[in-house]
Amino acid sequence: MPNLPNLPNLNEVVQDMTSPKSGNGPRIIAVANQKGGVGKTTTAINLATALSAVKKKVLVIDLDPQGNASTGLGVDRQSRQLDTYRMIIEGTPLQNVVQPSTVPGLDIVPAGVDLSGAELELVDMEQREHRLKEAIGDGAQNYDYVLIDCPPALGLLTLNALVASHAVLVPLQCEFFALEGLSHLMKTIERVRKVFNPILEIQGIVLTMFDKRNNLSVQVSNDVREYFGDKVYNTVIPRNVRVSEAPSHGRPVLMYDMKCSGSQAYLHLAGEVLRREGHVNL
Repeated sequence: MPNLPNLPNLNEVVQDMTSPKSGNGPRIIAVANQKGGVGKTTTAINLATALSAVKKKVLVIDLDPQGNASTGLGVDRQSRQLDTYRMIIEGTPLQNVVQPSTVPGLDIVPAGVDLSGAELELVDMEQREHRLKEAIGDGAQNYDYVLIDCPPALGLLTLNALVASHAVLVPLQCEFFALEGLSHLMKTIERVRKVFNPILEIQGIVLTMFDKRNNLSVQVSNDVREYFGDKVYNTVIPRNVRVSEAPSHGRPVLMYDMKCSGSQAYLHLAGEVLRREGHVNL
């Protein structure tokens, strides 16, 4: 698998993103939406790739039993014996389950088949909501960012991600029921903030699968921006065939076709994320 290509126009988008690490540990961001098919995993792996491209040390934790983030970052099924299940349920140390991805500077804790049973096993475990937070512990100190790809459900795995995180990034498909689903997620985040994790915040909402030729996409975009204001990123992720093709090659779209509209959108999204994190001043 080839190395991450040079990104010739990256500096125009994120020219000062290589600020030194603060030394206070990684920033942990859950990429979450209880609805499937909204571009959640695609956003997680391509945002992670863009951050890695600007010299941030990034860890992706695949918390979705489908394991799509692992596949999209080139981890084959035979290489997932040490996975998030072993870490959360069996207590295997983080450093023992981390492995490099196909992207330089980007590591991953993959998801294996056993993770599908974790929801049931967590029910009877002590401190069940804190298992992921405890598993990450101090083992991620060498990373600038930890991105958690959550399953498409508001169950115990997603709850673990929200308890372990500093912020939530929400991919939102431009479709009819988008706002309804988002309201459920926001209520869940508020409950988690009150009961388990008072520092949890919304990093931002990114509109995905946007088609400017579709009146519904435009209307949903307008409604979301009117309701949530500056919590919605300026960047929108367009519908793009290259984005859809990339996972079948075990590569983020930024490595598959850096020049396509989807890749360019994720580069801009990375710029917005880092501006919100206070790591750049553009």
